[in-house]
Amino acid sequence: MSKYRVLIAANDEKGIVYKVSTVFFNYALNMLSNNEFVDKENNKFFMRSVVDGDVNPDELQKSLNDVLPKGSSIEVIEPKKKNIIIMATKEMHALGDILIRHEAGELEANILAVVSNYDKLESLVSKFNIPYITVSHENLERVEHESKIIECIDSFKDVDYIVLAKYMRILTPRFVEAYEDKIINIHHSFLPAFIGANPYKQAYDRGVKIIGATAHFVNNNLDEGPIISQEIIHVNHAYGWKDMQRSGKDVEKIVLSRALKLALEDRIFVYANKTVIF
Repeated sequence: MSKYRVLIAANDEKGIVYKVSTVFFNYALNMLSNNEFVDKENNKFFMRSVVDGDVNPDELQKSLNDVLPKGSSIEVIEPKKKNIIIMATKEMHALGDILIRHEAGELEANILAVVSNYDKLESLVSKFNIPYITVSHENLERVEHESKIIECIDSFKDVDYIVLAKYMRILTPRFVEAYEDKIINIHHSFLPAFIGANPYKQAYDRGVKIIGATAHFVNNNLDEGPIISQEIIHVNHAYGWKDMQRSGKDVEKIVLSRALKLALEDRIFVYANKTVIF
């Protein structure tokens, strides 16, 4: 008996849940969990079900496609560890948190490698017996450097997600398009506020009373991709911007690991530059 995650995104219409449930019943599947959401403004229906039973996933997908509205997105996924590559620069807090959670068995992932444009974090990563690959950007144009990174990533088979654990270089449209909806970034601000460089200094100058972090998918608009997870902490007038930065690092690592876990468990639907998360 196998377990499957069934993800459905469709135009909303009456009877969808009944039709899906009937298909599950006809295949003698047991529904272990189920979540639904209707975006009434855009007439979109989303559903994530976890079922178990003896069924051919391709046949199940075809049967669902036969009863759902034309153009529906249907995925039948057998849970297994996904392959990820982590990219980092010099800061270790976000990377270290992911490595520890992975070592503790908290993430459904195989970390294929950590890729960085510096070798500073190699000693940390080596403690976890994970390959560390330095692709230096020194004396290279951005496009040339990215070509080397793409070559490195593509040398691994079936990469599901690329995680930017404080990778502090802006990605070109070519890179983003090569891994559409696969790149997860942590931004050290509560987006959409304080986009771009040094948001803690921006927040300090504005006199904010909260700071936060945002994990999002990367698109070609800087720090404007679909948001996956956010968190905040309270600050006050006594905080300098470096104090905010130190406190913010704790939020950043938690938010990034939380977003990664959601992606690994197939809980995220992306549409209209937004997310639905179950």
